[in-house]
Amino acid sequence: MTRSNPYNDPTARRAFLDREARLRQLSDVERDFVRLGELPDLNRWLDQVRATGGCAEPVHLRGHSTTLDAGTGEVLRHYSTEAEPGGRLSVRCRNRRASRCATCSREHSGDTFHLVRSGLTGGKGVPDTVRTHPRLFVTLTAPSFGAVHRAGECHRARRRCCEHGGRHGCGRLHPDTDPLVGQPLCTDCYDYPGHVLWNAMAPALWKAFRDNLYHHLATRAGVGRTEVRALVRVSAAKAAEYQKRGSVHFHAVVRLDGPDGPAAPPPSWATGPLLLETVRSAAAAVALPPPDTAAHSGGRLRFGTQLDAHPLMKGDGGRLTDDAVAAYVAKYTSKSVEAAGAVDRRMESLAEIRALPVSLHVRALIATAWRLGGLPELQHLRLRAWAHMLGYRGHCLTKTRAFSTTYGQLRAARAEHASGLYSDRDSETVVESAWRFAGTGHTPAEALIAAGIAEDLATTREVAREDAEGSGRSGGVW
Repeated sequence: MTRSNPYNDPTARRAFLDREARLRQLSDVERDFVRLGELPDLNRWLDQVRATGGCAEPVHLRGHSTTLDAGTGEVLRHYSTEAEPGGRLSVRCRNRRASRCATCSREHSGDTFHLVRSGLTGGKGVPDTVRTHPRLFVTLTAPSFGAVHRAGECHRARRRCCEHGGRHGCGRLHPDTDPLVGQPLCTDCYDYPGHVLWNAMAPALWKAFRDNLYHHLATRAGVGRTEVRALVRVSAAKAAEYQKRGSVHFHAVVRLDGPDGPAAPPPSWATGPLLLETVRSAAAAVALPPPDTAAHSGGRLRFGTQLDAHPLMKGDGGRLTDDAVAAYVAKYTSKSVEAAGAVDRRMESLAEIRALPVSLHVRALIATAWRLGGLPELQHLRLRAWAHMLGYRGHCLTKTRAFSTTYGQLRAARAEHASGLYSDRDSETVVESAWRFAGTGHTPAEALIAAGIAEDLATTREVAREDAEGSGRSGGVW
């Protein structure tokens, strides 16, 4: 049925104006729902949203892709976004932060789980024999920058006060959810510049720890520091976590391999007890000079005295299973500085920092990073760009090349499986494609629908998990 032209037909014009008047009485979200309901290809748009898992901030692309037989030039498949709603294709944002996109952060955590697990048990191109290699689960912490309130029994209350008039103790019992946990007992006593600079130098501290590990292994084995790298390889994967006080610490899996990587067994002298001993001594020996600035007069940068190292023996993980360790590391990749009560976006000015809805401690850390970032001698640390991260500019997860598979390989395998392209492996193909960026995000109504789809998918996974546990099957990683 064709609609009459409202410019020529008075009846059609009256109907059009009445409809516009009714639409003006609706909210922006309601008008957007009306627009969506009138889409001729609404079902296809919903299919795209489901395909992204209800991604909160999808990336829109325009273009085409053609798969050709390399020998004959025959077109095997052709796809173009011209037939898609709005002439574009939506793909996942792949943001690892749960605060930005819960569905993509869950997928990223799942990839991290398999990345770490393959380095512990094999698979994904890693031989199963890595189970027999010496392995440790290690936690490296930051030093103290001043007394802070602790969960559980806090510092014992004392009559003596600090030079600023603050009490030296608390004497209270804090639950984990208490907002006081991680806050300084005295903000004037707290070393804010030292805290920010330690976060900024944390990646360098990790590198120094790995270098020290080789040196200490060489000393224990009685070989030269250069020769040891031809005998044994230290493979590792680490995730960064923010403590409540805003300092970074590392959870890491450390493994000893032969010189050729995971396929080669380590030398007979490279044992689990030796690895445990050298990890402790190597971490204690880390001592880097702080950046040369008058804004901080502290001593050398070191790791904290609290170091946990748990052997993972005989493939069962001892007290910790391999799956539990992989899941423990993976969960931190979906978290970021918001775990410390900060924000996940960059700052533009001190005025913006002063207006942040955060604790006084976090605001002081961000402001300190901003002020230090303005010093010429600290420009190389890019502290203003990373002030919202409290100075830390490292990635949430890093690994050595030989530890296991990569995110790219995991995503490529998932994309291949999802598109059902395994049949093309018997023939050589050439892919010709051209894509261009066409925007990001949802309109208000689209965002609500995407959130509902994401919630439905999460509920479906939970029901499937409960069914698997009830039937005695392994729930696996969902």
